[in-house]
Amino acid sequence: MAEHAEHAAYPVGLRLSGRRVVVLGGGQVAQRRLPSLVAAGADVLLISPSAKPSVEAMADTGEIRWERRRYESGDLADAWYALISTDDPEANAAASQEAEDRRVWCVRSDDAEAATAWTPATGRSEGVTVAVLTGRDPRRSAAVRDAIVEGLRDGTLAAPHHRARATGVALVGGGPGDPDLITVRGRRLLAEADVVIADRLGPRDLLAELPPHVEVIDAAKIPYGRFMAQEAINNALIEHARAGKAVVRLKGGDPYVFGRGMEELQALAEAGIPCTVVPGISSSISVPSAAGIPVTHRGVAQEFTVVSGHVAPDDERSTVDWSALARLRGTVVVLMGVENSGAIAATLIAHGRGADTPVAVVQEGTTAAQRRVDATLGTLGETVRAEGVRPPAVIVIGDVVAVNPA
Repeated sequence: MAEHAEHAAYPVGLRLSGRRVVVLGGGQVAQRRLPSLVAAGADVLLISPSAKPSVEAMADTGEIRWERRRYESGDLADAWYALISTDDPEANAAASQEAEDRRVWCVRSDDAEAATAWTPATGRSEGVTVAVLTGRDPRRSAAVRDAIVEGLRDGTLAAPHHRARATGVALVGGGPGDPDLITVRGRRLLAEADVVIADRLGPRDLLAELPPHVEVIDAAKIPYGRFMAQEAINNALIEHARAGKAVVRLKGGDPYVFGRGMEELQALAEAGIPCTVVPGISSSISVPSAAGIPVTHRGVAQEFTVVSGHVAPDDERSTVDWSALARLRGTVVVLMGVENSGAIAATLIAHGRGADTPVAVVQEGTTAAQRRVDATLGTLGETVRAEGVRPPAVIVIGDVVAVNPA
């Protein structure tokens, strides 16, 4: 190989599905490379006296075959590709020579110059595989790979589809408010949208990044103010999708956690409109976390319950079993409960929850305006009023509120 070292590597994508791949060594290199080989459908044979626990687990589940021994001459027979990564230089050299003799493309973790193939830094984004080689600088390869993949995912790197793009609606959970907490897939779909119908509780900062041609429709359901009826939202989704537009319904949190996402999905299904649902990070766990509160903690809370507080406990529309909730010893997380916080606290106390139970109210969680107000169950309603707490806010009830990092 020395006389060819000045030439650039020829990039190619190997289709290894059902084809024999031999991996020598079960250490860190195998731990990193095996998942991609399995994902490619390769028939993987691992030869190594020992292996990392995660590699051993892959053998236990049948994803790979494992022969617990050292390399022997002839192990690369019928192989299409070999990965050599043992800690024995002599065995590596012998296996590399066998690969050369059998014309098996071979990667060596200990001596790239002696290998006949190099492993690129790879990444994937919605059907696109990015592979980067920079010769002897793997860190630069990884950095370039990361930059390209991130650009494809968040839409900052333009990669237009040249085939007809399927129209329809994506119900995207935008997370609790911080724009960095939307999922990668959600952000990519947002970048590809023609129309965005956005909630007030969605990550509003992301709307400023949209190109000028994108139509943004305000579907804000602002407490104590104007709102866009759910039927109007459904009709807007259907109308724009039928016009051939790529529509994103950007919702706060997760579409299915008190987000009426299923109602919108049902309306779209009835209209024959294809729909993709992208889960989001729910404020029920992310907002307490951002305020330093674990919803569960060993020895303190082994369960947490999330309830809606948008109707009072004594309202006939409430389906929450507040008496059962009061008897639980774990954490209670209340969403949309600011207005009814006093009634909720009184009901829980009446059914047996201690008035001295710690409570925290986190307003505008994960955003620059986040603030935390602490109280007890007995003082919750009064504290909310005195502190002027306004929605959106998450109420956390339970001993986890008093847990601190120290």
